[in-house]
Amino acid sequence: MASGVGGKKKGKGAIDHEQIIMQFNQMRQEYRGIMGKIGELEMEVNEHGIVIEALKGVEPDRRCFRMIGGVLVERTVKDVLPALENNKEQISGLINKLKDTLTAKEQELTAFKDKHNIRVKGERESQSEDSVQTADKTSGVLVAQDNS
Repeated sequence: MASGVGGKKKGKGAIDHEQIIMQFNQMRQEYRGIMGKIGELEMEVNEHGIVIEALKGVEPDRRCFRMIGGVLVERTVKDVLPALENNKEQISGLINKLKDTLTAKEQELTAFKDKHNIRVKGERESQSEDSVQTADKTSGVLVAQDNS
């Protein structure tokens, strides 16, 4: 009977570790998603910049085509250029907000790692001897690094 109670404790501890790992991986996935979105938006800003530079050298009354919501519409350069510049500014503002969110998420992730003593395999393998000895004395969760 006593061994059954001890077995349940071990099982509960394993569940807790699994939950911690799942939560940590979910947080890392959110972090990566934000990073991916920032990269995507930065590419859009660069594309907008290229198009804006190309249109600045063109006559304002020249017609051009623009995709709006999946529909190709015909406009003049003088109509399209201000809209493109506005879109570029809005995307840049969104990138700045996402970078702030990314910083907050990074701090949250670091705090979670420190709180639960999580070490990621392959991360900072060149630790000093003292920190390796300290890590051996404490119990923690070891998570394999996801390379996707």
